[in-house]
Amino acid sequence: MHANIGTRLSSAFKRLAWSNLAAQSAEQVALAATPIVAVIALGAGTAEIGVLQTAQTLPFVLFAIPAGLLADRLSRHAVMAGAEALRAMSLIAVLALAASGLLTWPLLAGLGFVGACGTVAFSVAAPSLVPSLVPSGALAAANARIELARTVAFAAGPALGGALVGWIGGSAASGFAAALSVGAVILLAGVREPPRATPASRSPLADIREGARFLFRHSLLRPVFVTQFIFNTAFFVLQAMFVPYAVRRLGLSATGVGATLASYGIGMVVGALIAARVMRHLAIGVVIAIGPVAGLVASVVMVATIWAPSALLAGLSFFLMGAGPIIWVISTTTLRQTVTPPHLLGRVSALNIVAYGARPIGAAIGAAVGGLYGAEACLVVACVGFLIQAVTILISPVVRLARQPDMDRPSAQ
Repeated sequence: MHANIGTRLSSAFKRLAWSNLAAQSAEQVALAATPIVAVIALGAGTAEIGVLQTAQTLPFVLFAIPAGLLADRLSRHAVMAGAEALRAMSLIAVLALAASGLLTWPLLAGLGFVGACGTVAFSVAAPSLVPSLVPSGALAAANARIELARTVAFAAGPALGGALVGWIGGSAASGFAAALSVGAVILLAGVREPPRATPASRSPLADIREGARFLFRHSLLRPVFVTQFIFNTAFFVLQAMFVPYAVRRLGLSATGVGATLASYGIGMVVGALIAARVMRHLAIGVVIAIGPVAGLVASVVMVATIWAPSALLAGLSFFLMGAGPIIWVISTTTLRQTVTPPHLLGRVSALNIVAYGARPIGAAIGAAVGGLYGAEACLVVACVGFLIQAVTILISPVVRLARQPDMDRPSAQ
């Protein structure tokens, strides 16, 4: 590897990184607090919580590509600031409605949908902005810092959100999340993004086709997308049945289930901490293969609990599922940033987020297989999925990459 991973990161990137930490923390606190508030304060039942969770995830499928178009046509840091401001306003509205006694679960779901729209635009624009703020050799370190913030928020946010609701109420949790979002907006306002040429005015469909054509014709990005889609499907097959399986087959208590699931977040943090060092010492193709292979090994470990029921094995499985794939996220984000022309980064990043649309597919498969054949069958089906995604990346030209490709910096169209 010839990239100088230790290249000093700019002050503009540091503002972006801190804003990302604030925004990700706001999202996770709100995601954790919202269903608790819905159940305890508004009397929501299972069906209402299902609608609430759907409202908070649907924007990732509906608006990722439009957000990518905005990120390619407008100032990316302005898109991020506007998106975070939208989330802050949705949280402030929840706070105001709760204080006036007018909050209902449909309003909570609607405002959750609005806030999630902001999350989508922020998530699409951020990786598109990073390459303009740091040199090519520092991309791995920069992406590792971005993902570390996300994983810390992912691991700590739910506990913090639940604690805030328990200690001082749901309104306070919404207020805290809103304050974090406002802080992220203020930090983003100070980011100075290098100017880009104004893209030619074309129809949105033509722009979408251009981005999709680039992604699906690219010999490196296409297998990465397919692998990620299959991984998400398989992971949510596993997620759909793990809690009942852990309680009934592994004999875990609620605390034990929570501790086992927490090992996933711990793995993510560990993976994010070591990713830049791993990328400095190994060929980029080998690093990219780590995530899919770790996913396969993790699924095999989980299948082993059918014959050797063990909370430790289940925890090890989730740890590997967190550590390996977060290295995948960092390394493939770096690859995508270096091989994608700057004027396409928003749309290509958006299509990458669309791969998360596989998650409800995986959850549906898990529910169907689990209902018909039991949780153990779900583990085997998930393992087959993880095998397919590992083979997909291992037979692709991606794993033969010896070093990070040179960054594509043609002039914007």
